[in-house]
Formats: sequence, C-alpha cells, structure tokens
Amino acid sequence: MTDTPVMQATDLQRHYEVSGGFLRKPRVLKAVAGVDFQVTPGKTLAVVGESGCGKSTLARMVAMIEEPTEGTLTLNGKPVHPADWADLRQSVQIVFQDPYGSLNPRQRIGAILMEPLVINGGLTRPERETKAREMLKLVGLRPEHFDRYPHMFSGGQRQRIAIARALMLDPKVLVLDEPVSALDLSIQSAILNLLLGLQERLQLAYLFISHDLSVVRHVADEVIVMYLGRAVEKGPKDALFAAPQHPYTVALLSATPQADPTGVKKRIKLKGELPSPLAVPDGCAFAPRCWKVQDRCRRERPLLGDAPHAAACFFPENQG
Repeated sequence: MTDTPVMQATDLQRHYEVSGGFLRKPRVLKAVAGVDFQVTPGKTLAVVGESGCGKSTLARMVAMIEEPTEGTLTLNGKPVHPADWADLRQSVQIVFQDPYGSLNPRQRIGAILMEPLVINGGLTRPERETKAREMLKLVGLRPEHFDRYPHMFSGGQRQRIAIARALMLDPKVLVLDEPVSALDLSIQSAILNLLLGLQERLQLAYLFISHDLSVVRHVADEVIVMYLGRAVEKGPKDALFAAPQHPYTVALLSATPQADPTGVKKRIKLKGELPSPLAVPDGCAFAPRCWKVQDRCRRERPLLGDAPHAAACFFPENQG
C-alpha cells in the first residue's frame, strides 16, 4: 500500500447560473465553494452533510461528469482537463445511489457489464465475456445471472451488479454516491462488507458520499464534513468521531443512533432553516443556527486550517 495520493483536489468549485426572473440579472449558486482533499490507494475518504451541502456535486466533478468552475483536480499527479476525460474515466468510476435506475432494464446483465469494454475497445468478445463472468463471481453473484435482466434481481443484487460494472475497467478511484441509502438495513451491511473486501483486494481508493454517519463510521478512514458548499471540518475518522470540533459536526453526531442502550446522549436540535445557497450569510454560514455564535462569527468567515484534524470555527469544541 502506498501513501501517495492517486487523486488530489485544490480549491475545487462548481457554480451554477440561476435565472433571477423577468428583467433581473441571473444569480450565481455556489454548490461547491472551495474544497481540498486527497484520496490514496486502499483508503476511504467520506464526505458527509445535509442534503444540499454540495457533496453529490463534488462526486460528479470527481467522476468527470461535471467540469469544475474553478480549482484543480489531479489524477496520478497529472491535471484533469475535460479534453482528457474520455481517457481518464477508465481510472475513475462511479456507483450511483439508485440500483433500480442505474441499470438499463432492456439489457441482460452480461451486456451491461461488457458495455464499458465495448466502448473502450481492446478486447475480443470472448475476452469481454470472460472478464464479465469473473466480475460477477467477484461481487458474489452466480454464473446463471449473466443472462438475466435487471428486473429479476433484488435491490442488493442490483447494487452488486452496479459495482461490478464500475470495476470492469480496473479503475483506481471509485466514487460511491450514497451506495447503500436506497437499500434495506439488512442488505446494507452485506454491500458495505463487499466494498471493504474489494478495496483490500484491489487497493481501490474510495470517495464515499453519505449523510449517514453510522455508515461512515464503519467504512471511512478520513472524513470531510460539508455545509453549504464548504468543508467545515476534516480529520481522521477516529479523531473526528471521538472529539468533533465544529458545532455542526457535534449536532450531526448527536442525531446518530448509538448501539449502547445505557449510554447517555444529548440530542442537539438545530434551530432555524438551512440558509439558501443563493443567499449564504456573511461570515460563518453556520452562524444563524449555531448556539455558540458571537459577533465575530457574523463578520468573518473562519478558514479550515492545515492541521490533520481541523475545523472552520472560531470557537471549536473539544480542542485540546
């Protein structure tokens, strides 16, 4: 295993122009307003936050579905440019949230798995079929599944097929966009264990997008917490869960179920609504909902430091 990043992002941003209405100037929505991260082989970087925080937009940029407005993304030390996407997509694949909508219902499973190899060429049909059958076995499916259609499978089996399809081109980075949130709880653990086993065997780097901190605690090595397009806390999983620094992270963790029924836990309910991404407050974006807010928070935007465990907060919690 190497600690050299296979992918690195610096000040990655994605803006959208939104119509302001009749005779009004368009407004700019900053879905991702500047995120730095790196992913290494055999490790999982999890990105968490509420709906609308920008984590799925970040996933689409990493998977080269959307072009960043600003910032740089490097893969194996080389900058990623849209002109090179066709060649680089073999190294970065994505598994989507919905296992029902991500598979073509008119294609047999064998054809679905072989399609990436057809598009990228280089193998004969017998070679493509052999690899597809091997991949079915790798994700825990049987040989007879090769000739069946997606509607004949359960949600968990469909997600295994989606994972197999993503691995057909031997990628280095796998983007997992809420890969188990649409599945029953009884199936989630099986899919997560499959992903962890594949990561160890193939030395894959994962970018794991989720709103479920209990899932993140099971799979992540590093965690980034996002709020309104920005990272508000980052750090190793164990440090972040044991001593969260940003009040937003503290609130998220307080809402996470715990296995110990005797444990004492204080639930923090955030007051107020999530601000519109078209009208992000000055200073700290979390200030309108924060119980520790002071005047400085409304005037200045705190920056995320370079420490291994850091929070964009003037008055962090649990800081030793």
